[in-house]
Amino acid sequence: MSVFESSSRPITAVAWASNTSTCPSYFNLISLTEDGASANFIRGFALKSGFFLCYSKDLSGGMVVADVQLISDKETIPHGYCYIPEYLEPKASVGKKKRICVRIVPVASVTMAVLDLKLTAKNKTMVQQYTCLGDMNGFVVWCLKGPFSSPTPQAKPRSVSLDLRSLSLDGAGPPQPLKPSNLPDVPPKVSRRRSKLDMSKPTEGVYDSSNHSNIYGITAMDGVPFTLHPKFESNSKVSGITLSDIRIKSVQDIENEYNYTFAVEEQAAKRVRPSVSGS
Repeated sequence: MSVFESSSRPITAVAWASNTSTCPSYFNLISLTEDGASANFIRGFALKSGFFLCYSKDLSGGMVVADVQLISDKETIPHGYCYIPEYLEPKASVGKKKRICVRIVPVASVTMAVLDLKLTAKNKTMVQQYTCLGDMNGFVVWCLKGPFSSPTPQAKPRSVSLDLRSLSLDGAGPPQPLKPSNLPDVPPKVSRRRSKLDMSKPTEGVYDSSNHSNIYGITAMDGVPFTLHPKFESNSKVSGITLSDIRIKSVQDIENEYNYTFAVEEQAAKRVRPSVSGS
């Protein structure tokens, strides 16, 4: 297996961290060099803190590190690059004589990215297939770039509801047990007045077991009790004087009142139009 096959996932972020407690959980802390020495960039006896290089391969953000560079404080940061973030303890700092910057791009925009970072002691053996970025605080920073493979998204299994069986063209399935969702419709409550009417004509009852064909004769007013509106109850007694003023017309009276001979229209139709002679 080649180096590229063993490091197929690209690096998505690079940062500084004081130790494992300040390093984010999704980052890998480079605690040792390839020579087996401590990778703390601050060297000294009985040091309680320092700073280490760390990197992440979390692709959830959709970004990858396309390139890494090590520049001095006198150099201008290249266009499209940014300095790596710092996850340090309070009052701790990273030396600024040399700084690491990265170019971060969307994962779909490139086919080559940074796959791995390594550290070695200065003036030691080269790391095969890695590119030397330069030395910093007595360490040599190495970078591996190459093609990468992003994980293929897996389709989530979908659970099909049993209720979809009713959509099948093969016919209806076995009867389902009664549930609150498929209980039969309860007939509406019939008023006392309506019930008396049904008792007078039992043969015309809609719910009669011997007359199922009348089910289509149900209207929206079935079961609704008849009640006179309160505003008409006060006028239920009409005086005799009012009734005496009503004149009942006969058929002849109506014909005489609306009789029309259309004589004017008839004369107008018989009128001779003057002829137009040419000059």
